Amino acid sequence: MTTIAAAMPLSMETVRAREAAVRRFAFTDSLFRRLTFAAAILVLMILGGVAVSLVAGAWPALSAFGPSFLTTESWNPVTEKFGALAPIYGTLVTSGIAILIAVPIGIGITVFLTELCPRPLRRPIGIAVELLAGIPSIIYGIWGLFVFAPFLQTYLQPFFIKLFHGVPVLSSLFAGPPYGIGILTSALILAIMVLPFITSITKDVFDTVPAVLKESAYGIGCTTWEVTRRVVIPYTRIGIMGGVMLGLGRALGETMAVTFVIGNAHRISASLFAPGTTISASIANEFTEADGALYTSSLVALGLILFVITFLILAAARFMLMRIERRAGS
Repeated sequence: MTTIAAAMPLSMETVRAREAAVRRFAFTDSLFRRLTFAAAILVLMILGGVAVSLVAGAWPALSAFGPSFLTTESWNPVTEKFGALAPIYGTLVTSGIAILIAVPIGIGITVFLTELCPRPLRRPIGIAVELLAGIPSIIYGIWGLFVFAPFLQTYLQPFFIKLFHGVPVLSSLFAGPPYGIGILTSALILAIMVLPFITSITKDVFDTVPAVLKESAYGIGCTTWEVTRRVVIPYTRIGIMGGVMLGLGRALGETMAVTFVIGNAHRISASLFAPGTTISASIANEFTEADGALYTSSLVALGLILFVITFLILAAARFMLMRIERRAGS
């Protein structure tokens, strides 16, 4: 009966209904494709618009100072002599130190949560770490200025100054006086701020490791350290790199927390305890006070430099990920 029913010709109503359904599906699929394409183009247009606006706003300063804008430390609104070297230095140093501190701690927390932590404690500790990402940056800044900076000034900075006194290189990096605020303080605050991002993403990618791989490694006698080093991290290195880049992007663009604790001094010092500034902190502090066209253009040029730095770092990270994927595939 089934064969006979299948061989019977379809009625005209059924054929028309199926043709209408096919046309409807084709229309919705085409509409969906065009909407997603338009969304992608919109993102590129917004990115291009931001870049063009920054270039147009920064052009008076770039044309007035030329390449010396990138190599000059002086920042004097009175004489209208501006240079971006000090904010660039502060941005790169604070972000670099923050990542160097946050990455190993974040990976260590993730290893503890996924491999070592008792199951009843995993969820509370994981939620506590993720809650750090929800704290507003101005709260970090206030806490850093009134609690963390005095602690560093009273205990840690004098200790490091005495510890490394007379040691080549380190005596310059940890030279006094202990202000409490400065490059190192802002870097530590940034490390605390980016830690939950790195930890959360790393934990998510660690959870994607097939259990059979870890069980097989434990079965042949591997320790937790060996499983983490030789199985988990190689399997998830692309995701870990993505989390690190997300944290680095957050550190590069952080404004309020850094503004509170960095000291806002347009100068470069070898000491990590000395006050400094970053690109975002300089813009936040001075944009409302910029009363001249060249002054305003110089601040916009700082924004353009931060845009370029972030773009280059993320592009380099993407290129690195592509090489890792290609090497893994081969």
